[in-house]
Amino acid sequence: MREIKVEIKDKLNLTVEEAAAYSGISERVLRSRLADGNYDFILKNGTKTLIKRRLFEKYLESVDAI
Repeated sequence: MREIKVEIKDKLNLTVEEAAAYSGISERVLRSRLADGNYDFILKNGTKTLIKRRLFEKYLESVDAI
């Protein structure tokens, strides 16, 4: 079976690890924010938390501090 590699900029949903690398926000800070808040860019798949990349980008553009 061949593994397909997709660049982060082309993915619709990111893992918390990918979102941290993509945004420059530490994984620890990002996980604590996700646990504390109710954001529209969170997608739950069972116990796995994914981040909707486009909505996450819009959120980051709208805030001044994290």
